[in-house]
Amino acid sequence: MGAIHAANLRRHPDVTSLVIADVDRQRAQEVARRLDASAADSVDEAFTSGTEGVVIASNTATHAELIRQAARAGLPAFCEKPVAADLSEATRTVQEVQAAGATLQIGLMRRFDAGFLAGRARVRAGQLGRLHTIRSVGADPDPPPATYLSSSGGIFWDALIHDFDLLRWITGREVAEVYACGSDAGPPIFAELGELDTAMALLTMDDRTLAATTATRCNGAGYDVRMELCGDADTIAIGLDRHTPLTSVEPDAPSPPSDPVPGFLERFASAFEAEIDAFLQVARGDLENPCDGREAVEALRVAEACWRSQRERRPVPMTEIAGF
Repeated sequence: MGAIHAANLRRHPDVTSLVIADVDRQRAQEVARRLDASAADSVDEAFTSGTEGVVIASNTATHAELIRQAARAGLPAFCEKPVAADLSEATRTVQEVQAAGATLQIGLMRRFDAGFLAGRARVRAGQLGRLHTIRSVGADPDPPPATYLSSSGGIFWDALIHDFDLLRWITGREVAEVYACGSDAGPPIFAELGELDTAMALLTMDDRTLAATTATRCNGAGYDVRMELCGDADTIAIGLDRHTPLTSVEPDAPSPPSDPVPGFLERFASAFEAEIDAFLQVARGDLENPCDGREAVEALRVAEACWRSQRERRPVPMTEIAGF
């Protein structure tokens, strides 16, 4: 992700100087050379070389400390999700950012996707009437590498976190209770690592809207991210187009998709560009932060509740999960 964000920054007309930092200095030099940027000798140097803002796309375990380092340096920071590897550390980190009066935007890029933006606008305008049901699908065509799985935090934390964030962002409501389950019946690596390859969560919002979210690492048909929003006046779908890897067996159905997108980088390429553009505006003080640390922590709270529900096989009210 770091190279993707760096390329988007390099193309942006407001960015005049770009410094790449990585614990693997050779990797930093390679990316810098490709983008006509500079490579820092160390990560610490990137915070002290006249930098005006930082974009953090490192391993999850390093996010919290780098966010705190940026806050102490008074630098606006954009950080890939999640804020930290566990909820308590994420909460403490965001509290430190707030105490320092610093700026932190979290990379939950689906907020910047054209389809999700249009869906949210319709819901907020009341065009669907009373929202009663939400269904979302998140499916990767292949499992990620074992090294990633072991540090990702699990499917609720890593994959479904987007859905949990979108539910709050689109509806303007809070999650009241969750019930989640999961399976490791896919490739053996999941059971070996104690991870799930497929998961589902049923969420009750505080206005009693029901939401069902599903995710899998093993969708042979291709990469698929969709959401259906159902109201008593209308129902809409997000992510349903000619690329959607979904085949109807009805006799008069349209032809199956011939060109599904390979993965999230392609599916959300424009959203990644838009969130970086937004961050630059936030850093200049020209835009209200569209996804601050508190918003990201609220999504993590839902993920934590789902993990607890799946492990303990019971509904979990959000009042059990500590927050701000």
